[in-house]
Amino acid sequence: MTHRLAVLISGSGTNLQAIMAAIDSGRLDAQIAVVLSNRADAGGLSRAQHAGIATEVLDHRQYDSREAFDQAMITTLDRYQPGTVVLAGFMRILSALFVRHYAGQLINIHPSLLPKYRGLHTHARALEAGDQQHGCSIHFVTEELDGGPLIAQAPLDVLANDTVDSLSKRVQQREHLLYPLVLQWRAEQRLELNQNGVMLDAKPLPEQGFQLV
Repeated sequence: MTHRLAVLISGSGTNLQAIMAAIDSGRLDAQIAVVLSNRADAGGLSRAQHAGIATEVLDHRQYDSREAFDQAMITTLDRYQPGTVVLAGFMRILSALFVRHYAGQLINIHPSLLPKYRGLHTHARALEAGDQQHGCSIHFVTEELDGGPLIAQAPLDVLANDTVDSLSKRVQQREHLLYPLVLQWRAEQRLELNQNGVMLDAKPLPEQGFQLV
């Protein structure tokens, strides 16, 4: 059976578009079962709708607690029976309730070489620190913000003339290569999280995960 993805977004959906393109080109043998957003004006929703993909909108402001919102997301997503829940620019901190429900199925992409620069403004922080390398990371989500075990990273060199904008665009290009690759591992049932850590082809990945050259 084709691997089913649920993609969660809050914005324009550039990683969603990269995943859709990988499916269309045959590089990713998966189906996007649903795209869910906490914002009705998220640009990624129209991308999904134009491609005939089911969309759901749940406004977090309509719920009286983070747990109530997350339970509503669980109820909605479970109807689509996702094999992997993909965070692609979903700008909400998830509760333990949600993370535990999808343990081992929930992955996130983050614009830094974790564990560096958890949270926001990663490109500015890398430039301010004078880092020679920057990039993006994909990890399984745990209750620790941006702290789950690493699956893969895509490093790149910081150029002398880089700005926040130029660095962001180059990191995004790496994200668009890395996310479909990792999702194909999931589709092929090669990637899992168990008591021994992150496993690819039944072998533990190193602490920093797979490094995309």
